[in-house]
Amino acid sequence: MKTEVFTQPKLPYAPDALAPAISQETVDYHYGRHEKAYIENLNKLIEGTEYADMDIEDIIRESEGPIFNNASQAWNHIFYFFTFSPDGPTEPEGELRKAIDRDFGSFDNFKKEFVDAGVKLFGSGWVWLSRDQDGKLFITQKSNAGNPLTDGLTPILTFDVWEHAYYLDYQNRRAEALNKLWDIVDWEIVGNRYQ
Repeated sequence: MKTEVFTQPKLPYAPDALAPAISQETVDYHYGRHEKAYIENLNKLIEGTEYADMDIEDIIRESEGPIFNNASQAWNHIFYFFTFSPDGPTEPEGELRKAIDRDFGSFDNFKKEFVDAGVKLFGSGWVWLSRDQDGKLFITQKSNAGNPLTDGLTPILTFDVWEHAYYLDYQNRRAEALNKLWDIVDWEIVGNRYQ
């Protein structure tokens, strides 16, 4: 019998620690059920295939269809939930702050552009902040399970704009949901991803 290749990591905070930005009920459903299902499905789909021995980033870059969807959604959700902290620094510093100011004019303008991209994404998906190999920052919208790894970019921040990410807490108020996430982004984590 096959041992599972991928497992769901335990969150580094209590399920209620992100409230009121994200309620415990949303964490329980979103991470506890949706994310868990993506990992379980991925493990079933890759068993006995060429992807069984790959790391998840390579699966995302090289697969398509159901394998891509489950690999990318599993990775995206872990990346998303491991961006947050109830007590992290509330603004970027160092090289990341310089890059944000350089590429977006200011931190406030970056936040506005990022939320606007998430609000304007039709349907379900993700809004990403990524860097290229030269350190230039890009905001991109990705539908469904989309991931900037497939574009050769290095993701450093994402907000989930699938309805299940916010509907229990905000109903159809996507902009409000996205703006509340700034309260829990741990910019030390994001800054480390930029390096």
